[in-house]
Amino acid sequence: MTLIKSISGIRGTIGGTSGDNLTPYDITRFATAFARWTKEATQNNHPTIVVGSDARISRTMVSQLITGTLLGMGCDVVNIGMATTPTTEMAVTKHHADGGIIITASHNPKQWNALKLLNNKGEFLSAKDGETLLQLSDDLSVEFSSVENLGTLTHDDALQYHIDAILELPLVDKKAIGEAHFSIAIDTINSVGAIALPKLLEQLGVKNIKLLNGEPTGDFAHTPEPLPENLTGIFDLMKSGNYDAGFVVDPDVDRLGIIDETGNFYGEEYTLAVIADYVLQAQKGAVVSNLSSSRVLTDVANRYAQMHYQSAVGEVNVVATMKETNAVIGGEGNGGIIYPALHYGRDSLVGIALYLSYLAKQKIKASALRASFPNYFMAKNKIELTPTTNIADIIEHLKQHFKAEKQNDADGLRVDIGSEWFHIRPSNTEPIIRIYTESSSIENAKALATKIMALIKK
Repeated sequence: MTLIKSISGIRGTIGGTSGDNLTPYDITRFATAFARWTKEATQNNHPTIVVGSDARISRTMVSQLITGTLLGMGCDVVNIGMATTPTTEMAVTKHHADGGIIITASHNPKQWNALKLLNNKGEFLSAKDGETLLQLSDDLSVEFSSVENLGTLTHDDALQYHIDAILELPLVDKKAIGEAHFSIAIDTINSVGAIALPKLLEQLGVKNIKLLNGEPTGDFAHTPEPLPENLTGIFDLMKSGNYDAGFVVDPDVDRLGIIDETGNFYGEEYTLAVIADYVLQAQKGAVVSNLSSSRVLTDVANRYAQMHYQSAVGEVNVVATMKETNAVIGGEGNGGIIYPALHYGRDSLVGIALYLSYLAKQKIKASALRASFPNYFMAKNKIELTPTTNIADIIEHLKQHFKAEKQNDADGLRVDIGSEWFHIRPSNTEPIIRIYTESSSIENAKALATKIMALIKK
């Protein structure tokens, strides 16, 4: 069993002993620390905090512990119930709240849960703020509120607010989508996507919707990460030829995968590329992805003579770079779309709305749209670290070996070698080095990975 504390929150497996798993004790302790951090960060001794959760089996237990703890710390709580991660992020700004907690372990299996933490902008905490919160979680000298100063609890359904904001975006063409008469299949992995996606699609004008794994029970029908090996059910359905496009999401709906009308998966890296292509046709500006994301986004940016910037891995880092460069679109290669015209957070709902607008206005099939982009193939590997491994030495060795090539050391080391690249970085949670490579064929990507791993092992 596992408990992982990091600057982005706390996550672990439910049950077992405290300190080794995500137990009620650990949940309460971390919620207390977040209440203290929020008060200090906002200079408000009676802050408002939004709480939302995906559909995990443990959500009721975790939510009640968090809510009770926050009330006991003198915080007002707006509980929005089962909600997507982007909906919870937007609810923070809707309610002018001082922070938010998302109860979700994202793509992890059903025995996992987590507390993801938001600031008063509805965005994830910075590394500095996360470090402060971790220090507070180790401090047990906590003063709780007296009975006269306990917080209050209210409830809200923020989904319609989220959808209304999407429908108001100039690049979301509800009229074109309705006139296209799309038939759409979705796999919502028995979580909150089963609530959010049909409602969004209906209000976009899609009348024929096929919902797979559509009961939000948290008892996931398959491994929840939206990768090809986990999606055979919707692939088979799409091969029937009865649907124009298919969408798959993870349990908290911040990652989006697209499937064409023949049952072929776009690939997570192409979600951002296709939507960026649509956005850049109307909004000129920079695009941002992390260092482990495909070069296809560079090609898209070049198509419109715009800059492509790369950040360290992690949503908070992508958002920071987007703000620095005033980017019009950004995200991560795992299917995460960040569209700042709506908010600074990965959001599958706005991704679906923008994609269907593009497909409807182009009046082409999903497969033809995907074929308009170059093909790149990525290999992902890792090397176990030993206690004597010096990562700084490894990076310096690779820098010297590839000194004639374009390099970026903002997070580990990325080196672009012609049309290929590799990125190595130490894991934040495991004693490993991750190695990502990309080339024009999977064989070449694997060969480059073999070369880099050999250099590292030296």
